[in-house]
Amino acid sequence: MKYIDLHVHSNVSDGTFTPEQLVEEAISSHLSAFALTDHDTVKGIPQALAAAKKATEQGTPIEVIPGVEISAAYKKKDIHILGLLINPQDSALNQALEKAIENRENRNKKMAENLAKKASLSISYEGLCKTFAPGTVLTRAHFAKYLVETKQIKSMDAAFQQYLHADGPYYVPREYISPKDAIALIRQAGGIPILAHPLLYHLPEDELLNLISQLKSYGLLGLEVIYSANIGFDEGILRRYANQFDLCMSGGSDFHGSNKPHIALGRGKGNLKIPYSLLEQLKALLPV
Repeated sequence: MKYIDLHVHSNVSDGTFTPEQLVEEAISSHLSAFALTDHDTVKGIPQALAAAKKATEQGTPIEVIPGVEISAAYKKKDIHILGLLINPQDSALNQALEKAIENRENRNKKMAENLAKKASLSISYEGLCKTFAPGTVLTRAHFAKYLVETKQIKSMDAAFQQYLHADGPYYVPREYISPKDAIALIRQAGGIPILAHPLLYHLPEDELLNLISQLKSYGLLGLEVIYSANIGFDEGILRRYANQFDLCMSGGSDFHGSNKPHIALGRGKGNLKIPYSLLEQLKALLPV
């Protein structure tokens, strides 16, 4: 059986592998395909596609699915909409993502200032930009990694707990796109909108079902059912939701490299198996 991974991040956002390294890792992990779904950017997709083409021509076939993970606002929370099988050159999508990155940058500048002035940490937005690769979309994971690498805190978990959590005094909320607009952008770009990791939002069941129903009315086409953080009956619950709302199922590890060292590409925490048939079902939704 062929296996895939439809939720993967590179160092263009908050992963640690380059797009080319992800192609190598996918081949080493015996995957048939993976989706590059960086946060609010598609800038790593050309490199991944080129590396996959080269590998395939050299006899190790691997399929890269162009994707994106868009952060959207929902009742003072952020939810994530995956766009799979998108056209990464779509102008409307790229304009919206550029605006999202601009909002991120403004938020990051304010948060770095808070950490420096209020928490007396040695950190600046300029220092963060110099530390990571040019063009990287900075997230809170980069803040945490910077604090660890500069030996101001022992671990990334500790950085989030002490300085970066959303309820803390240093946190600055972002301006988010609406879920309706995120779904519309993905569909306009020829893609399949998927609600990522629905159970991670920790919503009561009735509210989660209302959210899924609302998103379905906007054009949502799938749920991320197979996921690294699932425990117990989680996958069965999500399968029931997908069937209830007539949504396609997707699955992904949410691989971030060393930023989430307990999660392996394609395997999650060790037992993740996402069949290629899910990708075939998603492709069947594409317009002919």
